[in-house]
Formats: sequence, structure tokens, C-alpha cells
Amino acid sequence: MKRPENTEYSDWYAGYVGSVQETDIISALEKQSDEIKQFFAEITDEKSLYRYAENKWTIKELLGHIIDGERVFAYRALRFSRNDETALAGFDENPYVAQSNFNERTLSELVEEFVLLRQANMFIFRNLKESDWDNSGIASDAKVTLRALAYIMV
Repeated sequence: MKRPENTEYSDWYAGYVGSVQETDIISALEKQSDEIKQFFAEITDEKSLYRYAENKWTIKELLGHIIDGERVFAYRALRFSRNDETALAGFDENPYVAQSNFNERTLSELVEEFVLLRQANMFIFRNLKESDWDNSGIASDAKVTLRALAYIMV
């Protein structure tokens, strides 16, 4: 599959899309579960509460934000894959994290949640027809294609 054009997503996501080096987006999505498990296995629950400055997220909150993003982008992918033309609201990550209880959970539980979410979301992506990747919708007041959503999730 080709990389998304810059017209397929908001400028806000250019850094996300641009950082994806893989050419097989399905494989990239699949291997991230193992990468997340390996990366966070090196961090103790004590260290997972570290924040580099006051009012910055802890490591657990950062992973929680990734989980929240996985849910939001997967929901968008589901809607757009079904040709739902309803414009979808954006989400402000800071109130989401502030309202969470990520720091009260274990790091291993958060990792497991991400892995299970990604596994479930892969059913959508693996079962798209080639033409479906061009499907798009409006989210956060900007057009975004399914292809771009997959790259943003990676």
C-alpha cells in the first residue's frame, strides 16, 4: 500500500505519519504489540511513576494516552470503513489523562490493555479491501483517510 499523501490528514499529524519508516503498514501495526511489551518490560512500577517535570505526564500516563489514542483512532477507522459520513469530534488528550486512573494501575496491566486493543483493531485493518484504504471522513474538523489513520496509529 502506498503512503498517505499529505492531503489525507491534518498537518497536526504530519510528524506521526512522517516517522513511520515501514512500507507494510499491517506488519508495522502488528509488530508494535511486541515492541510495546519489550520496551515497558524494562520499566519497574516505581519508575513508571516518573515525570520529567512538574505537571508533565508519568510514564504510565503516557502509555495510557497511547491506549486512549488507540481507542479513538480505531473508532474513527471503524466509522470510516463503514462509509459513515458523520463528522467526528476531536479529543483533548490532557483532560482524558487528568480524568484517568492510569497511575493507580500496574504498568503490566496497561501494557496488556494496549496489546489486546491492538489485536482487536487488527481485525478491521486486515479485512479491508484495497479500495477501502481510500475511505475518508472528517475528524477534528479535518479530512482523514483510513490509510492515514493506520499510519497515525503506528
